[in-house]
Amino acid sequence: MKHPVLSNRVRLIVWWLVWLFITAGQLLLYYYAYGSFTATAIPDGIISLAIYAGIGLSLWYPFRYFNATNSRTISVIANIVLSGAISVTLWVLITRYFAMAVLPKVNDYQAYWDATFPYRVGTGIFIYGLIVLAYYLFVSLHNLSEKNAKEAKLESLVKETELKMLRSQINPHFLFNSLNSISSLTITNPEKAREMVIKLSEFMRYALSKKDEQPVSLRSELENLRLYLEIEKVRFGDRLSTEENIEEKCLDAKMPVMILQPLYENAIKHGVYESTEIVISNNYDPAPSSAKGTGTGLINVSRRLDLFFGNMASIKSLKENGIYTVSLFIPAEV
Repeated sequence: MKHPVLSNRVRLIVWWLVWLFITAGQLLLYYYAYGSFTATAIPDGIISLAIYAGIGLSLWYPFRYFNATNSRTISVIANIVLSGAISVTLWVLITRYFAMAVLPKVNDYQAYWDATFPYRVGTGIFIYGLIVLAYYLFVSLHNLSEKNAKEAKLESLVKETELKMLRSQINPHFLFNSLNSISSLTITNPEKAREMVIKLSEFMRYALSKKDEQPVSLRSELENLRLYLEIEKVRFGDRLSTEENIEEKCLDAKMPVMILQPLYENAIKHGVYESTEIVISNNYDPAPSSAKGTGTGLINVSRRLDLFFGNMASIKSLKENGIYTVSLFIPAEV
C-alpha cells in the first residue's frame, strides 16, 4: 500500500490544512499556559507544527511495517508506544534547537518555553494518537476498498459464467432442432436441405462470433433473426408468416446477443409446429399437447435480462383470445 497522504494530492492539502487548525489550537493552549502572547508565539507554533507534520508523514512507514508482520497484538502496541515516545522526543528536541536558531534573540523565549513545555509534551502525545488513528482509518478504508473490488470481480465472474451457461443452452437447442429438420429434408427435399444448411451456417457464424455478453444492437439482432426465420421457412413454407412493426429510433437499442431468438423459436414451436392446415401468426393451441414445452426458453430469456440489465428490464407474457404475446421491456441505453 502506498503512502495514504503523499500519494493523494487532495489528502496532502487536507493534511496541511488540519495542521494549520492544530497550530491555532496550540497557540490558544500556550496562551493559557503562559498568560499572554509573545512576539515568538506564532513563529514558534508554525515551526513546531511544521516539524511535527513532517514527522507524522514519516510515521507511516514504521506503522505499516508493524501492522504488516504477523506480530501479536501486545507486540504491535509496544512498537506503537515506543515509536510515539521517540517521535514526541524528537519533535520537542528539534523544535527547541531549531526555534532557538531561527527566532530572534529575545529574553522571554526561555520563560515561554519552560511554561509551555508540559503542554507541548501533552499535545505531542495527543497528536501522535490522532496520527495513528488516521493511519488505521486509511488502512481500514484501503482494505475495505480491496474487499469490495474483489467481491465485485467475483460477482462479475459468477455473473459472466452464468450468462455463458444460459447462452450455451440456446445454441445447441436450436442447432439440434435444425439438424433434425435437415435430416428429414435430405430424404423429402434434398434441395431445401442444402439451402437450410447454408443458412444455418450463416446463422451460427453470427451466434458464435459474438463473444460473451457484449451488447449488440436491435438492428443486428433483427438481421440475424430474419435469417433464422428463413431457415424455419424452409421447414414450414407458407405456414410460417411474420410481420414486423419497428420504429427506426429503436434499432440502435442495445441488448444481449441472441436474446430474442428463443422467443421466436417458441412462437414457431407452439404456433406453426402444433398447427395443421391453417396459417397461424404467433397464435397457440390452448388445449394440452404432447409437444408441450418446458418453459426453458422464457426462463432463460428472463434470467439473462435480469443478469444483463438488473431491475431495469423485464419480460411479460399474455394469453388472450387465442394469441400468445411476449413483451420485453429494456432500457433505451445500457
